[in-house]
Amino acid sequence: MMPGWYGFGSTIGAWLAARPNGGMAMLQAMYGEWPFFEMLLSNMDMVLAKSDIAIASRYAELVSDAELRHRVFSRLRAEWQGVVDALLTIMGQQTLLESNPLLARSIRNRFPYLDPLNHMQIELLKRYRAGDTDDDVVTGIHLTINGIAAGLRNSG
Repeated sequence: MMPGWYGFGSTIGAWLAARPNGGMAMLQAMYGEWPFFEMLLSNMDMVLAKSDIAIASRYAELVSDAELRHRVFSRLRAEWQGVVDALLTIMGQQTLLESNPLLARSIRNRFPYLDPLNHMQIELLKRYRAGDTDDDVVTGIHLTINGIAAGLRNSG
């Protein structure tokens, strides 16, 4: 499952490379004048604020093939950074959710509860992949999925 933001950074990079004079100004004008584009970027802003690339790297460790893990995750991390950079520039922000401080605080306040669930889920997935298919392990995986999705108020 690919995140909805994947590819946005590369696309903006290609757009700007093709339009070095005025490309960013056009995107910023679109953001300011076109409600659809504003909502698209605002939603992406919210989703990225809920993401944690450090936690994602822990999930990547579940891939046993080190070369494959590095190849795929390095692309994912680079795209994530490109998306964040492009989004902040277009929206004229220094930080994610800068324009929505109440939501930013709400999300920040959830992380202390979600981080342990993520780490627990990673450990349970390691056990399951190692052959421990005990009902408690499977139930724990399902509970962490539900807890993370509820805490993020997204698919998790």
